[in-house]
Amino acid sequence: MDRGLLFVASMVMGCLAPGVSGNGHLSYANNTEVNITRTGCGLTKLCVETPEQCDPTGKTSCLFASIVTTAPSPPNGVDLSVELLGDSSGYIALGLTANETEGTSMVFICAQNRNGSFFFCSAQRNNLNNTISLTQRIVKNITGSVNGTFIKCKFMLPAVNATTRTSHVTTFVTFLAVGNVRNGMGIGDINIRLTNEPLNLADPTSNVAATTTTTAGSSALTSQAVMVLLSVLMYRLS
Repeated sequence: MDRGLLFVASMVMGCLAPGVSGNGHLSYANNTEVNITRTGCGLTKLCVETPEQCDPTGKTSCLFASIVTTAPSPPNGVDLSVELLGDSSGYIALGLTANETEGTSMVFICAQNRNGSFFFCSAQRNNLNNTISLTQRIVKNITGSVNGTFIKCKFMLPAVNATTRTSHVTTFVTFLAVGNVRNGMGIGDINIRLTNEPLNLADPTSNVAATTTTTAGSSALTSQAVMVLLSVLMYRLS
């Protein structure tokens, strides 16, 4: 049975669960339906997953996230619409960082507590020692559901920027992770399952392998070159 909720929150201060909000602006709905598919991957949304090309709607294990850059957010930054799902008895997480070997990562956690209810956390990861701590981050339109160990969620991140400069930068190292939940809503150690090279989140094709095409004309030229080479070799051998 799915257990879910809907948040319309202006600020996430650590973790949010039904009936808990830092500013009192919260709405809740049972059995929230969260549908996540691969539709649009590489076309309208950037997708990252492990294992590769796994099916988020199937029965097999799939740790999956999709990101859509929805709009510029003045004075600097962009709004990101995120989908995240995975199999965990604790939590699943998406991380964004400008540099995976130094500084910190923004981490967004979708989790379930002991009774199987969904909750959401924003956190920060120390990229040097992999420690994680809860932090304050603006997050909007959070929806999530839990079905056994299968967690699904959607949320929107306003004004995201990989730099502190005035121009917005949308290139991030992304990672997917899982972890355990302690004492109801305590976030345990983070275990990274997949780290991607820096990706332009505004470009859905930034992690799609480029394909090379051979035109009929280039094929004909190649064949002609091979024939000339063979003729030269045959002449020298005669």
